[in-house]
Amino acid sequence: MMALFCSSVPVIQHEPQQDPETAADHDNQDSIGINSNIAASCRPPLRNACVLHGFTWPKASNGKVYIPYVIANHYSSQELDIIKRGIISFSYSTCIRFFPRTNQQDYLHIQSLDGCHSCVGRQGNAQIVSLCRRGCIHFGTVQHELLHTLGFDHEHCRSDRDQHIRVLKENVLKGHDYNFNKVNTLNQETPYDYGSVMHYSRLAFSKDNYSPTMAAVPDSNIVFGVARKMSQNDIDRINLLYCKN
Repeated sequence: MMALFCSSVPVIQHEPQQDPETAADHDNQDSIGINSNIAASCRPPLRNACVLHGFTWPKASNGKVYIPYVIANHYSSQELDIIKRGIISFSYSTCIRFFPRTNQQDYLHIQSLDGCHSCVGRQGNAQIVSLCRRGCIHFGTVQHELLHTLGFDHEHCRSDRDQHIRVLKENVLKGHDYNFNKVNTLNQETPYDYGSVMHYSRLAFSKDNYSPTMAAVPDSNIVFGVARKMSQNDIDRINLLYCKN
């Protein structure tokens, strides 16, 4: 991966299985520039750049947000079904409408590259969303990467995360500390969400896949990073950012 700051992807599988998105050294291209949990990334990092609305997708006159996509032709029919179910799930509870591209200039190009990763926020032109056939074809992983394209970063990177999560840097795989960098988010007045599909697991980027890299505080027994789909908070944040009048 080529992320600059808070990058890589969460646990979609139940523990103790290692996160498919963090199992290999393929960290995302996510970087920062956060406002209201939105990141201006894959470009030179600009803090609070999103107040300029340059990294969100435009809303149509009917209140919907239409985002074109292309899916590479190297997925099996079963894999395509999982990806498409993840794509269409956004239309059930938000104003987001992903649709197959015709000739639009800005679009998402979903393909199987090295690992699971996406830039954060709208980038312009063909924007790569990598869903590797080996380990990334899960409903929650699809939702996670699409949330990145909408502008959302990882839950454990929130500005208030120290009240909820303690990062155990001594257990982090060497060279991957940046995956746990805290960023300056406003969080849209939504609570910290251990159940967010954007939350890492306790073993994400563990040096030995045994020693935890994060622990919940003050209650260390709280389970996190095992979401298989968007939480209600994930949905609410999309609606707050894109769908409110």
